[in-house]
Amino acid sequence: MGSNAFEASCAEGGGHHRLCGMCGDWEGTTRVWFEPGQPPAMELPQRGTIRAIAGGRFLLHEYEAGEGDQASSGAAIYGLHLDERAYESAWVDSFHTGTSVMYSTAPAEGEAFSVRGSYGDGRGGPRWGWRTELVQPSDDELVVTMYNVPPQGAEAKAVETSYRRVGAARD
Repeated sequence: MGSNAFEASCAEGGGHHRLCGMCGDWEGTTRVWFEPGQPPAMELPQRGTIRAIAGGRFLLHEYEAGEGDQASSGAAIYGLHLDERAYESAWVDSFHTGTSVMYSTAPAEGEAFSVRGSYGDGRGGPRWGWRTELVQPSDDELVVTMYNVPPQGAEAKAVETSYRRVGAARD
């Protein structure tokens, strides 16, 4: 990727420009589902910070949710791979990913950041899919939705964090 391609992506309307619009401090609510079609099993407060790293090439999302026995924390790196025309992420979380890193990628289609990864069931069975989507309905709203995809079934919402911006946007 040449510097001209990255500079163009950082310009108004470019992919990196859209990603950097997510930078800032956020707070909201995370809901977690364990069974499709059932009410959320948990609803927790969450605070997060998203900042640009590596000269604006990537975003780092660090967050903490819940309190006491339900407390969790995590971090994700989000990127737009210009040469591959793909979104990419690496995610770790003290509740969901255990000691593994969830690597995800997908073609960069449209304006929503959406990636797919997979994880093992811990018993040697077929891998399960996981899709993560970031949508920013307005400058001061961000929704991070994660879907579980069983090997032989339809995807189901597993986690949804609805954020509202606290403080000004930042790089």
